[in-house]
Amino acid sequence: MKLSIVIPVYRVEHTLDRCLRSIAGQSFTDFEVILVDDGSPDGSPEMCDKWAAADSRFTVIHQSNKGLSAARNTGIDRAAGELITFVDSDDYIGCGTLQEVMEAMPGNDICEYPVSLFHDSPHQSRLNFEDKVYTKMNSYWLDCQAYRHAYAWNKVYRRQLFDGVRYPEGRVFEDVYVLPQLLSKARRVATTSKGLYYYCWNDNGITTTAGGNELRMLLDAHLSSGMPVDDRYYLHLLNIQMDVWELTGDDIRLPKRRLSMRGDTKEKTKAIALNILGINTLCKINKALHKIKKPSRS
Repeated sequence: MKLSIVIPVYRVEHTLDRCLRSIAGQSFTDFEVILVDDGSPDGSPEMCDKWAAADSRFTVIHQSNKGLSAARNTGIDRAAGELITFVDSDDYIGCGTLQEVMEAMPGNDICEYPVSLFHDSPHQSRLNFEDKVYTKMNSYWLDCQAYRHAYAWNKVYRRQLFDGVRYPEGRVFEDVYVLPQLLSKARRVATTSKGLYYYCWNDNGITTTAGGNELRMLLDAHLSSGMPVDDRYYLHLLNIQMDVWELTGDDIRLPKRRLSMRGDTKEKTKAIALNILGINTLCKINKALHKIKKPSRS
């Protein structure tokens, strides 16, 4: 089955060649690459044109700057493959990854593969998966903690899942909005231990620069997802809610919930604190602790 690879391009002249070389050199070759130049003001558009001229599998779409979601949506609209995946142009994929992931894809609607997170930085870590198939999407969301890695990239999707689904323009953490919509249409999701996506550290990326407004969007994406919430997921949402309250002063939106005392020591401690003190008090304590830890400007 043919794979469409959508790559948004914006201000990546220093990393674009690395990304595209990692794809061009794959042992799996039945793919098309759709480069969406999102009005990049640097040398990236010309680099895209050179790649397209040298390799017929690469196509370039030049458009005015509309943002990451719009660039992905343009790629989705143009995709001709039965399967689709996304690669960010400041990242890259490991040797043989496409072959390994495509071998795990048959019969599934989505296949997720491992990630080297914040690669080549002091924050580097590894997101691994076991070889498993989920036929209940709630189990994938909760047991696999998919809400923690709802990334658009590191997954191959059946193109049909995107019929009527697009990334929301003007929002960040857009993938958290979209994955639940795709899961509502999926019947089988696989995770594989093979392959590797290199998610590279970016000082200007949303993960490192997110402020109150951006985290508000993240909380909204989770609360509006329609996905079930267990205690572990609730604690994840609690962390986001505390940060949103600290940075924006917004009213608390996370519904009150009494948690069980299961989990690791950290989870148990936070659950006990929540049950005794409540969300409002925890938000105030969290803010006070951050003030104490913040270095003096004098």
